[in-house]
Amino acid sequence: MPADGPRVIPAATLVIFRGAADGPPEVLMVQRAKEMRFAGGAAVFPGGRVDAADRELARRILPGEAEEIAAARIAAIRETLEETGLMVATTAPVSPAEAAGARAMLLEQGSLAPVLKHFGWHLEPQRLALYAHWCPPWEGAFDTRFFVIDLGTGAVDIEVDATENTRLFWTSAAEALAMADRGEISVIFPTRRNLERLARFASHEEALEDIARHPVRRIHPRIEIRDGAQWLTIPADLGYPVDGQPRATAQRG
Repeated sequence: MPADGPRVIPAATLVIFRGAADGPPEVLMVQRAKEMRFAGGAAVFPGGRVDAADRELARRILPGEAEEIAAARIAAIRETLEETGLMVATTAPVSPAEAAGARAMLLEQGSLAPVLKHFGWHLEPQRLALYAHWCPPWEGAFDTRFFVIDLGTGAVDIEVDATENTRLFWTSAAEALAMADRGEISVIFPTRRNLERLARFASHEEALEDIARHPVRRIHPRIEIRDGAQWLTIPADLGYPVDGQPRATAQRG
């Protein structure tokens, strides 16, 4: 945001692909506890705010990348471990038992660096592909970078973080939209737009190809008048198949 604009909170979100036995790939979603101030009760992708320890670790292991993006990569990895029990983007495979121990240590220590040191892990944060950048134009909004990563196929152990989330589930993007339409889950405006975009991809590779065709720009949703009604909209040239919905039906979080 401009220096004289609203103060916003840097954040990161990770879209995790998993190959399905048949049909489109699945993505991992978390259902937020209703008591949470942001997106309470909504189904979202794992993620959260960027903290000072993320920035410190990013400066050390990604010195050649812009700090805002590098720190967001670290935050996405850390938040995913904290919220789901998945450790992603390591150079060597991580067993479920190691991931569980790492998660417990992360919750105790509050930062990822001591966890990496204890387990002797090395990260490859560049495996997280920058997919989108959303920032609503109001005070206190989350300035969120979306990343995507592929886990391949096979079973994956996950465990809900009961302090912020009440449920974890794998689903195709199309099925998540259908669940929302049936009233089984609620999704906020950015999540719905990204699910619509993700639903067009038959693989992680197709997602990467789409990213290459649409260089990431910060998206500022805005209000427009369409047919006499207020709509919450985004620019039409960023790769999203749907660029808005009536404001009355849009859940902003």
